[in-house]
Amino acid sequence: MSNRFILNEISYHGSGAIEAIASEAIGRGFKKALVCSDPDLIKFGVTQKVLDVLNKNGLAYEIFSDIKPNPTIENVQNGVAAYKAAGTDYIVAIGGGSSMDTAKAIGIIINNPEFADVRSLEGVADTKNKCVPIIAVPTTAGTAAEVTINYVITDAQNNRKMVCVDPHDIPVVAVVDPDMMASMPKGLTAATGMDALTHAIEGYITGGAWELSDMFHIKAIEIIARSLRGAVNNTPEGRADMALGQYVAGMGFSNVGLGIVHSMAHPLGALYDTPHGVANAIILPTVMEYNAEATGEKYRDIARAMGVAGTDAMTIEEARKAAVDAVRQLSADVGIPADLKEIVKPEDLDFLAQSAYDDACRPGNPRETSVAEIKALYESLL
Repeated sequence: MSNRFILNEISYHGSGAIEAIASEAIGRGFKKALVCSDPDLIKFGVTQKVLDVLNKNGLAYEIFSDIKPNPTIENVQNGVAAYKAAGTDYIVAIGGGSSMDTAKAIGIIINNPEFADVRSLEGVADTKNKCVPIIAVPTTAGTAAEVTINYVITDAQNNRKMVCVDPHDIPVVAVVDPDMMASMPKGLTAATGMDALTHAIEGYITGGAWELSDMFHIKAIEIIARSLRGAVNNTPEGRADMALGQYVAGMGFSNVGLGIVHSMAHPLGALYDTPHGVANAIILPTVMEYNAEATGEKYRDIARAMGVAGTDAMTIEEARKAAVDAVRQLSADVGIPADLKEIVKPEDLDFLAQSAYDDACRPGNPRETSVAEIKALYESLL
């Protein structure tokens, strides 16, 4: 058996990293960018930081901002049309997962027109060509979409999220500049940070995990656990560490998969427009308890990385409880709700459970599950 590992061609990290966008674009011979960024980032001047770099280096661009927080099939279709109309030859994606996921879908369809029906991209699409070159600039510390081969598009007509996995969609360049994240409000910082922690923990215990991915995930857990509280309080150190931690988590989980925390969170976003990070954070401790017996000694490692003292002397049951408690405490400390009472309608439970079971992330869960067991997990959070 062989294991595959895919990363960006190059990534830049640290304050001021966005200046590298110009040299990358010029060095690669790019002529005109489609800048994908959501309306709020444009409104509050975050996107302008990158536009300033493009402007002072004489780089042409068109802006595409028809992007919703949970991007839809229509957003992608409109983006494909905008790319063609503008005569662009690469994409600069600025934002969280929404902007980057939209950019990936646009880029795949442009170079693989036989997949113009966006629904055909769901799952592992058999595309033949690499997507349009993407320079990805995250403005949140959570999704790590800048380094993953995954993207998620909402099928609004059917109230479901489509998880798309394609090695051809990874951005060629990732520019991870914590200065681009400094304006994130506390709530968004907390939600995206817990999303990153979920990536690291699910990636560490997923069925596809192996030594190389484990190295990234355990380090990501350590970085996130020590820095998320500071990032929520907008300390420079916390912001910088979270920018790195979420990227390191993405390096791992993109290559090995996730589990049912994500498969349960996706329907909440599709049906109720629940922020993805909030959904993950609420569900994570409960699913960790559910999965505990299928994880061997890995929860001891998680507890240690979360900063829990005395883990070596604990029994396996104590170590597992310590890991779950540490995650639950971090979530509470950064202001995440403890349950789904204000989100889920009981009459939707059957739909949610079936959608989660059908989700592309579910097979990676370390414990075999069923629609009935997933429904019971949702019910336990009401």
